[in-house]
Amino acid sequence: MQKLIYKKAPIGRAVSSKKLSQTISIVMVISGAMMVGAVIGPIIGYFAIISPQLNSGRNMLSALPSTTNSQILGSNNFTPAVYRQLDYTKPENWFPEAGYPSQNISKITSYNISVPKIRIDNMTVIIGGTDLSKSLIQYPGTANPGELGAPVIFGHSILRQFYNPKNYMSIFSTIMTLEYGDEIKIKFDGINYVYKVVDKIEVKPEDVQILEQKYNGRYLKLVTCVPEGTYLRRGVVIAELVN
Repeated sequence: MQKLIYKKAPIGRAVSSKKLSQTISIVMVISGAMMVGAVIGPIIGYFAIISPQLNSGRNMLSALPSTTNSQILGSNNFTPAVYRQLDYTKPENWFPEAGYPSQNISKITSYNISVPKIRIDNMTVIIGGTDLSKSLIQYPGTANPGELGAPVIFGHSILRQFYNPKNYMSIFSTIMTLEYGDEIKIKFDGINYVYKVVDKIEVKPEDVQILEQKYNGRYLKLVTCVPEGTYLRRGVVIAELVN
């Protein structure tokens, strides 16, 4: 019968393999933690830093007689959808209880907006648009720029690290970092308008009063989903016309 001879592996080689395995495990753990932090970090930062600074949205601007929800929001032609099934590139899903008027009474169908502080430059706003992946959208039935009331402009947001001011899927990711006095510029029907930020608020998707028109001044509302990368709430930047 043939004799079998067993040899021990060199001690140094075994130790090296063990160290390599440990190093790979540590690198994988660190990489995983960094990936989780990159996703969760901005959300925690929003709740810890930005959200506490915001108003609830219940007393937004001084109240003067406004149009009713059914007049502005077109609620009589809407059937509520299940939130988990909603496509948030569709503006009608941002405030499901409000509906989305199909008729656009404005002769002007689009205009341009710039927000210098966050590098948004001459991007397109479509009045009554239907696809937020292709443009910003002004909610139909709200005032046009320069008029009494407030244009309400929806824009998509994603995690801040993927922010691109030229991509409509991420264009409003950082609007909640705007501060009092920051400028928002609009070119509408050949006229240049300058608005300055006066407030920021946070509302729930059920708080459809954000879409109502109050005629005590000329304002502008920029709306996105917050915290960035989620659809939990709606962040609103309010600006007033100064020029």
